[in-house]
Amino acid sequence: MKVEDRIVRSIAQRKGPVVLRSEVAPLGSSTQVGRVLSKLVDQGRLVRVSKGVFAKTRLNKFTGKPTPAGTFEVIAAETFRKLKVEVLPGKLTKEYNSGKTTQIPMDSVVSTGKRRISRKIQVGNREVKYEKNNRRVEV
Repeated sequence: MKVEDRIVRSIAQRKGPVVLRSEVAPLGSSTQVGRVLSKLVDQGRLVRVSKGVFAKTRLNKFTGKPTPAGTFEVIAAETFRKLKVEVLPGKLTKEYNSGKTTQIPMDSVVSTGKRRISRKIQVGNREVKYEKNNRRVEV
């Protein structure tokens, strides 16, 4: 069985929409895996979300073009979960969820606490923005 077939089968059997390169790396050499993932992106079967992070696609029934298999928020949340990065909702999202405001936040902003993150996570033209919380907690 070719490396491409093994990677395609592995991706199809995964439950969530996000696939990390490290998850399919054992199926072939680094060069082979890179070429197969690049080919799948060119074919429209995967979308590149970040360095080493890809999202599955499905056909849009209106346009007939491939679109990510999940919403931007779902893909971003699963990416952070798989990368073991703990994030919290941003300040504006917290205010909206608690009922302090009725303004719906348009940007996807997450709070990283005191951790610095520079990873660019982007699906289409939407991108995750980071908010750092430097406040000291008084005991």
